[in-house]
Amino acid sequence: MPDILSAPLVVEFPFTRSLGPVQSAFLTGLRERTVLGVRTVDGKILVPPVEYDPVTSQELRELTEVAATGTVTTWAWNPAPRRGQPLGTPFAWVLVRLDGADTALLHALDAPGPEAVRTGMRVRIRWAPERTGAITDIACFEPHGGGESGRPVPNRGEFADPVTGIVTPARLDYRYSPGRAQSAYLGALSEQRVVGERCPSCTKVYVPPRGACPTCGVATAEQVEVGPRGTVTTYCIVNIKAKNLDIEVPYVYAHIALDGADLALHARIGGIPYDQVRMGLRVEPVWTEDGRHPDHYRPTGEPDADYDAYKELL
Repeated sequence: MPDILSAPLVVEFPFTRSLGPVQSAFLTGLRERTVLGVRTVDGKILVPPVEYDPVTSQELRELTEVAATGTVTTWAWNPAPRRGQPLGTPFAWVLVRLDGADTALLHALDAPGPEAVRTGMRVRIRWAPERTGAITDIACFEPHGGGESGRPVPNRGEFADPVTGIVTPARLDYRYSPGRAQSAYLGALSEQRVVGERCPSCTKVYVPPRGACPTCGVATAEQVEVGPRGTVTTYCIVNIKAKNLDIEVPYVYAHIALDGADLALHARIGGIPYDQVRMGLRVEPVWTEDGRHPDHYRPTGEPDADYDAYKELL
């Protein structure tokens, strides 16, 4: 039996969003060691606050300050913290209903072990030494022996230099193991060949192969070598440099219909100024030494393909 291919993959990007008046007040309040909720039409206090009532969908604007102490409503122990989590040592994920609030806030609880955590225990916020207007301004929760603290009080949510936007890094680490069809495809690429699979029903050739026809829903097994040349069907010009990618901008990424394939794959176009790339351009792969896949595609010098030859693959 051949070895099963497997490789670690990371999907990472910064997610940038602007804040409305409610979220802006909430995050700016955290920077000032103040926790704000929002009052709904029926008088409930939601923490974290939302801009619209989850029941009536009415717009919510009445901000209310709640306490920095609260009660654990449920919890789960995390014995092996991952990169980017609130604490570097084992901790509990907890839902905490802060005094004065009617909903619970998810965060970390610093505790010596799971035996020290229980539903109903009293906790308080441990503020981060340096605060910037983010949920991380709450470093974590910690056990607290006191009782409930005060009643919620109205707060206009007006602070100097309010936070108006946030950047949240999104990251997904996982290990990918391709199936039979893609393993064969990757193996052929290492030999500088491109193979797809033909559907026994509609006879379309799919590259990269998926092991089944997405149209007919039947398994595919017949391998078909395609290309290596192909035609640019559509493309985009990239003007933002990607992290850890040593390619100068601007450059072009295109969908390329390889000769003999019925599905376009995407790849970078090189060997031509970005503003000269066009639909119908005939291209061929460029392999680097010891490369396991084409580095990019370049023009072949052939006349452009007629639109009717690739219009079904747009």
